[in-house]
Amino acid sequence: MLVAICLFAMLDATAKFAMHTVPQPVAVFFRYFIALIMAIAILFRSGRPELLLTGHLPLHALRGLMLLLSTMLNFLAITYLQLAQTASISFTIPLWVCGLSVLLLGEEVGPRRWAAVIVGFFGVLIIMRPGSSGFHWAMILSLCSAFSGAIYNIGTRKVGGTDRAETSLFYVCLVGSLGAALPLPWTWQMPHGFEWLLFLAMGLFGFTGHLLLTQAHRLAPASVLAPFVYSQIVWMILLGFILFGDKPGIWTLTGGAIVIASGLYVFARERTLGISRPVPAPQD
Repeated sequence: MLVAICLFAMLDATAKFAMHTVPQPVAVFFRYFIALIMAIAILFRSGRPELLLTGHLPLHALRGLMLLLSTMLNFLAITYLQLAQTASISFTIPLWVCGLSVLLLGEEVGPRRWAAVIVGFFGVLIIMRPGSSGFHWAMILSLCSAFSGAIYNIGTRKVGGTDRAETSLFYVCLVGSLGAALPLPWTWQMPHGFEWLLFLAMGLFGFTGHLLLTQAHRLAPASVLAPFVYSQIVWMILLGFILFGDKPGIWTLTGGAIVIASGLYVFARERTLGISRPVPAPQD
């Protein structure tokens, strides 16, 4: 789980670095297309073409579109924001999942978890500080990215009981590649030299991260894995400082701590209530 979270952080850092010279739609496309090639290679090597069969094709399409939207918004946000800022806002995904589970899954959420959700989004307000000089419109993109990621995670929970991880990952990469290819006629720029290595790294980080995340869920319950998701903030701060010279401000650290505490409380409360849901993957 720790390695998976580190890889997701490296994916965001690599994307931010690549988008200094490459348009964002091109970076998004290669992030999915290279991962799709890896998914196809694994399917062929397994010798089990039946893994392509699924009874949830519309839901897989929705999952793929939601993750693609989350990636596009996140990649656009990280071109303007520090990695620590986007990571802190992305930690609202468990809070979104908790709230949306009422509408989309018919679950009941008690007053304690609702209170944690409200406190968590208060932490987001501390990070964003709307109306102040520290506010940037890209923060709204990051929040919308987290919302899309929450819908993707809820869809993953729906298909996880019947479809294998390889099947789920293949369709996500396929839908993401097709969707990301749509704006390319207007934004295409041929990568050169080092840019190809960056795109290869992005695809490898994203694909391997999701595989390790899936394997972690096979070995341990979500309630055990949940705290490790928040290790992403450490990697984001380190990578942001090493690669871009970014130093997160006190508002980002304070708001991020509140969001993390709220998410951990939601996970702890659901563990007490016996509610089982996969740990939401970070934005990528």
